[in-house]
Amino acid sequence: MRIEIKKFGEVLISRPAGREAFLAMSAYLLKGLDKDEVIEIDFEGVKVLTPSWADEVITKLAEKFKNIKLVNTDNTTVKRTMETLREYSGLKF
Repeated sequence: MRIEIKKFGEVLISRPAGREAFLAMSAYLLKGLDKDEVIEIDFEGVKVLTPSWADEVITKLAEKFKNIKLVNTDNTTVKRTMETLREYSGLKF
């Protein structure tokens, strides 16, 4: 399963918006998927990503699925946010 994060916007900054995005994913994209399914999270087109938004989406995805793959993470805010999540969540992705 490939999730294109840019579908939720180019500037992803608030915790409430992240919660809403995760709920939408859960209802439409993730429903019925096995926990061993490979989830590819694509950040192409994302200009700004904050730890608050990502915690509501990426952390929850990583808790739900075993195989998370991040792609197109060259953007500085994406890199730094992923570093922050890894440090504070203890999750591997």
